Amino acid sequence: MQRIILVLLLVFSASIAESRELFGRIGLGYNAQFAQSSTSSTTPGISLKYGFNPRTMLEVIGAFYSGSNGTGVAALKLMQTMHSESYMNFYFLFGGGLVSRASVSGTEFLGGFGTEFFIPGIESVGISFEAGLDLENVSSSDNTFVLKTFGASFLNAGMHFYF
Repeated sequence: MQRIILVLLLVFSASIAESRELFGRIGLGYNAQFAQSSTSSTTPGISLKYGFNPRTMLEVIGAFYSGSNGTGVAALKLMQTMHSESYMNFYFLFGGGLVSRASVSGTEFLGGFGTEFFIPGIESVGISFEAGLDLENVSSSDNTFVLKTFGASFLNAGMHFYF
C-alpha cells in the first residue's frame, strides 16, 4: 500500500511539463474504452475533456444503447501529463465508472498511460492512444473482479476537438 501511495505522489508532484496548451480548453469527442470491454458491447461514449492546468485533464464519458441488449456507461478519467513534445503529450491515466451490459451492471476501473497527438496544421484535434490495466466486475454474476490489460487505439481511446 505504501508503494502505491508513493507512486501516486510521484505522478502528481512531477515538475510542470511544457505540454500542448490545453489549459482551460474543452474537448468534445468520443471515448469507447469502458463500453468496448466486451465484444458484444460496442457503444462508443460521448466525451468531454477539460484542462484544469497545463498538466491535468479530466474526462467525463457517457454512453447508452437502448436496444434489447442495452448498454450504458457513466465514467470519469483523470490524466496527468508527464512528458510533452511540440505535437504530443504523454500522460498517466486513472479512471472509473459505472457500466451496464444487457442485464448485468457493475463498476470498472482502469489505470495506465497514453499519448495524445496533434497533426501540425490541425492543432485543435487531439488523437489518443492508451494502454494499461482494467479491473471490472461487470461480466460476472457473482460480483467478483477481473483484472485484464487493455490497449486502445484512437478508434477506442478517442478523438477530441478542443474549443
